[in-house]
Amino acid sequence: QDAFVAFHVDKVLVSKYLKPLQIGELAPDQPSTEPTKNEMLVKDFRELRATVERLGLLEPKPLFFLLLLAHILLLDTAAWLILFCFGTSLLPFVFSLLLLTISQVQASWLQHDLGHLSVFRKTKWNHLLHKFVMCHLIGASAKWWTLLHSQHHAKPNCFHKDPDIDMHPFLFTLGKKLSVELGIKKKKYMPYNHQHKYFFITLPPLLFPTYFHYHTFYIAYTKKYWVDLAWMLTFYIRFFYTYGSLLGTKTLNSLLSLHRMLESSWFVWVSQMNHIPMDIDYDKNLDWMSTQLQATCNVEQSLFNDWFTGHLNFQIEHHLFPTMPRHNYWKVAPLVKSLCAKHGIEYQCKPLLTAFADIVHSLKSSGELWHDAYLHK
Repeated sequence: QDAFVAFHVDKVLVSKYLKPLQIGELAPDQPSTEPTKNEMLVKDFRELRATVERLGLLEPKPLFFLLLLAHILLLDTAAWLILFCFGTSLLPFVFSLLLLTISQVQASWLQHDLGHLSVFRKTKWNHLLHKFVMCHLIGASAKWWTLLHSQHHAKPNCFHKDPDIDMHPFLFTLGKKLSVELGIKKKKYMPYNHQHKYFFITLPPLLFPTYFHYHTFYIAYTKKYWVDLAWMLTFYIRFFYTYGSLLGTKTLNSLLSLHRMLESSWFVWVSQMNHIPMDIDYDKNLDWMSTQLQATCNVEQSLFNDWFTGHLNFQIEHHLFPTMPRHNYWKVAPLVKSLCAKHGIEYQCKPLLTAFADIVHSLKSSGELWHDAYLHK
């Protein structure tokens, strides 16, 4: 199936695990495509996939990613050197905080590439550097990320299947259908008609320093990811040793908390601009391409947008080909647009600020739908 092909780099290896699961073959007169899936679109997408492989667009350029890693390490080092050379007064502290935040966010984009096995041809090298970047440079579990993010890619914006929208209904109500359904059931965990307002002071600044910080350790411990936990501890040892030699306890804790809040805000606005404004519903069992396109949109390309979003402005191409190295997204984009046009599928691409505004607009719209349904007698 298309999801299997999309996720696995070494198909020969993983195919060995499928043999014991085979229970038989389809009869010659049985259809190989389910009724909910567009058979012609499936065929055309597989032809596109073959073209992508033939053009070498799934082949990574390790130097591209090593330069990204170098600029992350340079920023990380500069953040400490500013305090070491210029003291710990307000101005050096602010500059150090900004450089540390930029380094951490860019590291999160790089770990995303590594987690998708798109940096090296050898899977083991992706896994090893993933642990270094995610666990040591960021302080979170690589396996925790892979566990959650793989589910997101398999069923984006599908309620109960995509962990990225688990915030519905406890913190926000998402999607037109789900919001109306929640209102009809008279369920109210939060004042959803005001969610577009309290969004600014909840999810963006608090996701990392509260929920993610707790959840990554919880999953790593309960699932016995001992190697990840050991790597994660090296982040805190390094951070408290290097910065602790320069800063007092209160200032040190402030640096850690503030950079997590800034990092969280940057991450949330970028990661949610491609999904929250799109269709959010129960799983409709659509074909691979339809599943990804109804839940995903792009942001216009520019050197700044590419760097600022870690190339997640090409979210459509990333979701269709999750193992594709990000430096090739722009090459496959015209082919994807052409296939969308052929089958009448909307290919959304917006300016960056419009994408940010659409998050707020969609939250306001779904909150109003919930409110109307909740008050309806």
